[in-house]
Amino acid sequence: MSDYSYEYWQTQAKNIQFKNQSFINGEYRAAQSGATYDVISPASEELLAQVSACDEADVDAAVACARSSFDSGVWANRSPAERKAVVLKLAQLILEHKDELALLETLDMGKPVMDALNVDVMGASAILAWYAEAADKIYDEIAPTGDTALATMTREAIGVVAAIVPWNFPLDIAIWKLGPALVAGNSVIIKPAEQSPHSVLRLAELAIEAGVPKGVFNVVTGYGHVAGKALGLHNDVDVATFTGSTEVGKLFLRYSSESNMKPVWLETGGKSPNIIFADCENLDKAADKAAFGIFFNQGEVCSANSRLLVENSIKDQFVEKMVARAKAVVLGDPLNPETTMGPIVNRKQADRMLSLIEQGKKEGGKLVAGGTNSSINGSSLYVQPTIFDGVNNDMTIAREEIFGPVLSVIGFDTEEEAIAIANDTPYGLAASVWTDSLNRAHRVAKKIKAGTVSVNTVDALSPMTPFGGFKQSGIGRDLSIHAFDKFTQVKTTWIDFS
Repeated sequence: MSDYSYEYWQTQAKNIQFKNQSFINGEYRAAQSGATYDVISPASEELLAQVSACDEADVDAAVACARSSFDSGVWANRSPAERKAVVLKLAQLILEHKDELALLETLDMGKPVMDALNVDVMGASAILAWYAEAADKIYDEIAPTGDTALATMTREAIGVVAAIVPWNFPLDIAIWKLGPALVAGNSVIIKPAEQSPHSVLRLAELAIEAGVPKGVFNVVTGYGHVAGKALGLHNDVDVATFTGSTEVGKLFLRYSSESNMKPVWLETGGKSPNIIFADCENLDKAADKAAFGIFFNQGEVCSANSRLLVENSIKDQFVEKMVARAKAVVLGDPLNPETTMGPIVNRKQADRMLSLIEQGKKEGGKLVAGGTNSSINGSSLYVQPTIFDGVNNDMTIAREEIFGPVLSVIGFDTEEEAIAIANDTPYGLAASVWTDSLNRAHRVAKKIKAGTVSVNTVDALSPMTPFGGFKQSGIGRDLSIHAFDKFTQVKTTWIDFS
């Protein structure tokens, strides 16, 4: 389809079919209790669908199914080449159903549909294909033992993987977990965020079509504090991987200690700094990227560049550029291809965001753009792109992860001061540095405590490079070959010839 008009997406939305039950052993199942919960459209604040609210009994059923499929070897014992072929087919099916999947993302969580299509869905397919291609290119090792013994080090699938994924990139982050876990030979249970279950539920159906055996990929819907907690506490889950808030990430560490000491891999909060030095000549590019870094996906990005550190000699000039870009944002119906920013995911998030904006005003931040919400098509969840100047790093808006389109501008005079401010946070997920000095780029990047430091760009991301955080931004890495470390165990086999 080449004519992605507003009318096209509106028509597709009217005809969309929602999958509203959990997916266990290759079939959709209602919660055993019969309970459901409401999924509300952020674009209209109207009911989209009622989805199965699974509890411990449903989690037990999903885990038992995953365990049975893993122990049977129906997937784990297939050759890497065989798993590769199936996963490549699934990546292709994502492309074949790209419009449907993009629409499900947009209807659930409010992102502009063209972003959902061109970034989320296309990215999900590409990352899954990358992992599929890696399946038969990861070699085991032999230790240097001498002539009287042979010691091999082999990677084995860990078993049952529970992946709890967030609502901001429902399909993408599910794929970040599913890709390496599935390719390694594990059986997987995904618990999508309650706000955005539909793209992952459709993905599970496509997985069966691609040839993934029944029971190898399961989806359990429901609330995080019920279904997510049950997965975290389950003694027959071999590893849990979670992307979301730091607060909930700490709960999963507790669940592990209270159950079977399963490894827990976390990608949690962020308050990423974006440092603009005066020796950056292309300030327009820097401003374009800075605006993308905070306004893309409504700012609902864990690695959003929400703290803008600007050298004082150019700060006023740069803030003017940022205000102009905030004003150029097109806030509107996410089904309209002209829209560049949609609504916040739900009322709770929007109200918290507006409250933090008010807190920013009270603490002395100078509001230079946005600061309020707008009502569009009956929904008041549209928060305007917001910029505070004159922020210091002790203010609430500079400390807390707002998870919305709210930018705090902080001035600095020296390189040392910029580094100190950047690192003065409990988080360490990402950072950006803008400079035309190669020496400064290397020097500052080395001193920034963050999992990814982007130089002269923002939020650099690739399936070839690991993504994850320092400090309270998480444990372990998504993406790249390093992600296989989370879903495999290394076994030493020592054969003595003497």
